[in-house]
Amino acid sequence: MAEATLVLLVVLLLTLLSSAPIAIALGLTSLMYFYYFTLIPMSQVSERLFNALNSFPLMAIPFFVLAANIMSRGGISKRLTDFGASLVGHLRGGLAITAVLACMFFAAVSGSSPATVVAVGAILIPAMIANGYPKEFSTGLIATSGSLGILIPPSIPLIVYGIATEQNIGNLFVAGVLPGLMAGLMLIVMVVFVAWKRGYGRAGKEFKASPRERLRFFRDAILALLLPVIVLGGIYSGFFTPTEASAVAVAYSLVVSLLIYRELKLGALWDVLLKSARTSAMVMFIIANGILFTFVLASERIPGSISEAIGEWGLEPWQFLVLVNVLLLFVGCVMETSSAILILAPILLPIALELGIDPIHFGIIVVMNLEIGMITPPLGLNLFVASGMSGMSVLQVAKAAIPSALVLLLALAIVTFVPFLSTALI
Repeated sequence: MAEATLVLLVVLLLTLLSSAPIAIALGLTSLMYFYYFTLIPMSQVSERLFNALNSFPLMAIPFFVLAANIMSRGGISKRLTDFGASLVGHLRGGLAITAVLACMFFAAVSGSSPATVVAVGAILIPAMIANGYPKEFSTGLIATSGSLGILIPPSIPLIVYGIATEQNIGNLFVAGVLPGLMAGLMLIVMVVFVAWKRGYGRAGKEFKASPRERLRFFRDAILALLLPVIVLGGIYSGFFTPTEASAVAVAYSLVVSLLIYRELKLGALWDVLLKSARTSAMVMFIIANGILFTFVLASERIPGSISEAIGEWGLEPWQFLVLVNVLLLFVGCVMETSSAILILAPILLPIALELGIDPIHFGIIVVMNLEIGMITPPLGLNLFVASGMSGMSVLQVAKAAIPSALVLLLALAIVTFVPFLSTALI
């Protein structure tokens, strides 16, 4: 078995180094293991892939992806942005503050980090540049603020963590609220400091709204702002499950975008559905291969062996959490979020439980680490999205995002050692 484990890890490493997509790397490694090291018929591989996706909670992912795309095309992002600008646009750095607020608002209705970057960045990156903000600062801030989409509920990575570790997804959603708000507020403080120090923006001239205009923008945005209240309120009250909440989100966003805002036309629905199907297929293919690879790891008793080895180190809980943060920050740089959760969460959670660490709190720590991975090269997805929108190279966006990434690191440290932030609302 030791030989099989070694071959398994070497093949996985080689496929990753060959620049193969993470889903292909996991799938090929699993196929090799089934073919050479087990007596299980190869016909069972397809059956296991199907069973990996035959999960009611997983149905929430394509629904939340579809809801995010409907809202992106239905004028919701513009209304959220306008409402944020009406609140803080008159301050020094007001548009930059608006960018963070708009990303927080849109994250709370979409559950998708890249969708947040696209929806908010398309509006605010050109506006910020026109108002005296450097292109690098504007793009880096949007890329970082958009990553809040995988922490502020609803969150696709939190769904994946809940499935991988058999934790309550509703509790995970609620646990992400305070850490997400805190991270957003810390970004706003950073923005205010940088704007005043460097003279970014035009104080009092960016977007000054009267009380009547603020009320009008609030009325325009209220239907969008109600969505997270409906989703989280319904889940936490027991009225519906997270999967049912995702379907409610789709129905609600369709009604708002088609019948009330009327910015999404029936003819555009086909493009929205096609884009959502492509994104969902990609995510689900990664998850299926990740679950298959997790079965391979379990067959080799790799999670148990690692747990036993780390347990023999006699680590204190805080030492273990530091070790986990370092490991996940590195993994987030080189591995896709869902794959990292599926592979590492089942290995690390048993150790956390033995040390008395709350599994919900641990899930927030995992997702926050991988949130930072969304803006770190070489595989930070938000970097590629922001790069495509701004015309900057990925490395330029990564460099521009360093100050705000450091703020997220500080937020991670606070959440890691103050479990109350994750468990207070449960």
